[in-house]
Amino acid sequence: MSKSIPFFALLLLFSIAVKAQDNYEIQVYGSETVEKGRTMLELHSNFTADGFKESDNGELPDQHVFHETIEITHGWTSWFETGFYIFNSIGSEGRTAYVGSHIRPRVAAPAEWKWPVGVSLSTEFGYQKKAFSANTCTLEIRPIVDKKWDKLYVAINPTIDKSFAGPDKDAGFIFSPNVKGSYDISKVVALGLEYYGSTGPFFHYDSFQQQQHQLFVATDLTYSADWEFNGGIGYGFTKATDKAIFKIIIGRRF
Repeated sequence: MSKSIPFFALLLLFSIAVKAQDNYEIQVYGSETVEKGRTMLELHSNFTADGFKESDNGELPDQHVFHETIEITHGWTSWFETGFYIFNSIGSEGRTAYVGSHIRPRVAAPAEWKWPVGVSLSTEFGYQKKAFSANTCTLEIRPIVDKKWDKLYVAINPTIDKSFAGPDKDAGFIFSPNVKGSYDISKVVALGLEYYGSTGPFFHYDSFQQQQHQLFVATDLTYSADWEFNGGIGYGFTKATDKAIFKIIIGRRF
């Protein structure tokens, strides 16, 4: 693999993103994979405090809904892992249900390559019920680039999405940049910002109010190598974006 790949991925950050908000796993990924022979169990939990109040494309509104996602990831080698997601929704008026599942293999650039940045590539494929996601069968290709400078950490996920069933099935590939920057204020606590965006299909971008732009103020806690915690409050800046979301991610390695 060429060492120019990380720099190409960095350039993708300045491109444009995706339509269709997915709040089942709100996370900017780091490049490291789960260690060989170990398993990570995570709970992605979020609550939409101010979201969509009416159905769209047959999809139920997400106002005052809890999304609870279980993620199980196993490390097969020092550079390859596989994750499996179980999506769930909890809400009134028929919005409590199992939503769907995805599988996510990921490979990383081995440490012995000694690249100046961390790099990995994740692919995620699966099914969601139409009532909860109008695009029921989707593929996500997520390049991951990150770097730590002393107390400052930056991660970029220039994601490419494709729908195979639903309103976006003929839209082609859609680009979705997720970006994170954080700063260690102690050995345990890091504070930062996370950005999630969506502007529509390549070369056929939506108007600004139909795009999605969401910013989270977030914190990470690293009090143990076996545990992880991420929590934050997000605000959406356009009509197509949920206005207020609270999220928590708790993970444990075994």
